[in-house]
Amino acid sequence: MHGSLPPLSAPGRRPARAIRLPLTLRLALRELRGGLRGFAVFLACIAIGVTAIAGVSSISRSLTEGLAREGRRILGGDLAFSLIHREAAPAERNFLAAQGRVSVVAFTRAMAVAGDRGAALVELKAVGPDYPVLGELSTEPALPMADLLAERDGAFGAAADPALFARLDLKLGDRITVGSATIVLRAVLTSEPDKIANGIGFGPRLLTSEGALRASGLIQPGSLNRWIYRVQLADPSDARIEQVMAEARRTLPDAGWEVRSRLNADPRFSRSVERFTQFLTLVGLTALMVGGVGVANAVRAFVERKRPSIATLKSLGAPGGQVVGLYLTQVMLIAGLGIALGLLAGAALPFGIEAAFRAVLPVPLSPRLAPGDLAIAALYGLLTALAFAIGPLGRAHDVAVSGLFRDAVDPVRRWPRPRYLAVLGLALAGLVGLALLTAFDRKVALIFVLAAGLAFALLRGVGLGLMALARRLPRPARTAPRLALANLHRPGALTPSIVLSLGLGITLLVTLSLIDASLTRTLTRSLPARAPSLFFLDIPSRDAAAFDQFLGAAAPRAKIERVPMMRGRLTALNGVPASEIKAPEEAAWVLDGDRGITYAEDLPDGSRITQGKWWTPEEAATPLVSFDDQLAGLLGLKVGDTVGVNVLGRSLTVKIANLRHVEWRSLGINFVMVFSPGTFRGAPHADLATLTLPEGPDPALEARILREAARAFPSVTSVRVKDALDAVNDIVGKLVFAIRGASGVALVTSLFVLAGALAAGHRARLYDAVVLKTLGATRARLLGAYTLEYGVLGLATALFGLGAGTLAAWVIVTKVMRVDFVLDLSGALLAAALAVLVAVGLGLAGTWRILGQKPAPYLRNL
Repeated sequence: MHGSLPPLSAPGRRPARAIRLPLTLRLALRELRGGLRGFAVFLACIAIGVTAIAGVSSISRSLTEGLAREGRRILGGDLAFSLIHREAAPAERNFLAAQGRVSVVAFTRAMAVAGDRGAALVELKAVGPDYPVLGELSTEPALPMADLLAERDGAFGAAADPALFARLDLKLGDRITVGSATIVLRAVLTSEPDKIANGIGFGPRLLTSEGALRASGLIQPGSLNRWIYRVQLADPSDARIEQVMAEARRTLPDAGWEVRSRLNADPRFSRSVERFTQFLTLVGLTALMVGGVGVANAVRAFVERKRPSIATLKSLGAPGGQVVGLYLTQVMLIAGLGIALGLLAGAALPFGIEAAFRAVLPVPLSPRLAPGDLAIAALYGLLTALAFAIGPLGRAHDVAVSGLFRDAVDPVRRWPRPRYLAVLGLALAGLVGLALLTAFDRKVALIFVLAAGLAFALLRGVGLGLMALARRLPRPARTAPRLALANLHRPGALTPSIVLSLGLGITLLVTLSLIDASLTRTLTRSLPARAPSLFFLDIPSRDAAAFDQFLGAAAPRAKIERVPMMRGRLTALNGVPASEIKAPEEAAWVLDGDRGITYAEDLPDGSRITQGKWWTPEEAATPLVSFDDQLAGLLGLKVGDTVGVNVLGRSLTVKIANLRHVEWRSLGINFVMVFSPGTFRGAPHADLATLTLPEGPDPALEARILREAARAFPSVTSVRVKDALDAVNDIVGKLVFAIRGASGVALVTSLFVLAGALAAGHRARLYDAVVLKTLGATRARLLGAYTLEYGVLGLATALFGLGAGTLAAWVIVTKVMRVDFVLDLSGALLAAALAVLVAVGLGLAGTWRILGQKPAPYLRNL
């Protein structure tokens, strides 16, 4: 057997040398063999923050790529050409037909009348027999399109949203009238492949045929009908799509249509995703920064535990820089573990959502790993860990060995060396730069960064101020208050850590509570006293006088306003095409899509001139426009400038005669652009009217007017202001719910940080408890002292959180959302009270076990 074993190494060849890691890394790994005791909060804070950022970016990426992948199905073709007020002219139809297969879909708002059951606003969608060209339509029961929409016995078939059945107490087979057309409901509409591209409506969907729309009489000159021509190209390549769009602009420059492609099927939705992603990412960054306080607390406690090791290393000749490097390496390795856990959870989030909610998701989700986004989340985690760890670690560099032992009872407060301050500065600069570089709106990101820095500085000041105040207050005669007061300012006090961790959480809670209250009050209870009760759209000009008489008879003392209304697109500002203008985010919507416009001889109610002057009767005969002053400022427009507008396929250039301030919150009739009467002389249009009841909302009277108006004027669309606000409120409510859920991540992190701050003071509390119990203090007396201490800290922090949260909410509500701020402190006070209870509860829970320890084992080691 001795010849069966191969030699360990070939003759004359040296054995391979094992790879030796650097000494610092080897020592760090060796110390980690003992486990991660004391780093649970550290890991949780890093992992939760990274999960939030990675999860939000992964879901956003999945949505974006899902929209791109399903863009053709969502759009209904490779290109969509949208016109309002009118159908495509023969030359336009010929151009589209030359590019590929064309399908037509029309949209309008209308009133569905169900006899004595009442009337309801519907979003009518008229389609051809080939709908849907792409994707699948889902109805219950499932019917072929020919059977679903066929005309039988003078009635056109349709499928309706379940909400319409519920609203008018309808069932399958029932008949309704829309305009002059009779429609029979043959199916419940459950899913449309192009629902996202259709946008958000204020009424339930009614899907019927193009023939039904034409029979309804709703196609009138100037009525708000939208015609969409969807084109499937023979060559659907990206290059061909861009070429056709360029040809359309060159061949038919005055068509005035909005063109979208499958490459960006719904730009508004995509921008909304980007904005909401930025907001949620900032919330995730808030959680990470709050978690950074937990990192600092954990590292500070870690240094406390490692004092014997640090003293030993320095007594053996290890320089301070090597000691700091050793433990920084160890801390960053642990941070790497937390980051890895956060990345795994964040990357898995879209896959989990897609698997669990695939059947009910309203938008396509294409889950996949996004290495770039995950790398950004990891970098956030690394920079946060470094920024909050380097300070506590850097203090150990210059402290002598004897000072390290003595520091437990007499901590030395000094700034770390410049090199560590430089690392801290670079880490903070990296965080700020990363937040700005990855932001959709850098202005919002910059405001967030400044607000976060200010919050940290103020909370640090509150903590130090409390300590200074406690130090100067006279000592109480009773033992428990005296001990509580001493605990607030003694060396190694928990005051700064608790104030910082608890203060961020309370501030966030109060801010969200006040934003929620302001939005709710604005949308539901803060309507102006003289707000209109009903809006009426698409009033034919020939019926305008008769409609006024009808409203006067139905509500004799009501205020009636009526103006002409058209839709138009801004095509140029001072000769620069709108597509080439980089407008601020607050004003970009004006250049995107069609806008409501009107003309008037007199200044509209709710407006006042801020620049220029209103036109005289002589000037009104020439093309002039009055522009909203706030939007004009954002777009760089002034009196005398020109704007290009396309209305009904006609392009014209108009001079700005004046700028006016508009009080939009009155909900009266007003427009961004009001033109002089001569601008559209002779152009076909419909009217818009409002009805304001003298005694305020009257649901019974409003319902009767809606029902009678639908019967007498079937082509007129009626909208209750309350119904429109309820639809908006539902959307905002869902957004607020999502914001609350995301912000909950930051609040959970805040609780972890608070628990970590209390755990960091465990050693000092144990020392106090042992000494005081030896001197005869009872558990009840010590518990009373700690209750007072934590109660004072919680109350002081709650007062700061109320003030800071109220200020933050006021800025967001008035400057960003631009709605009225409502100082409803009921929810905020409840949140602050709960936070104080949590602080006291966690504090007492942490000290209860300490108070039960026997003094003898610890006295031997003092």
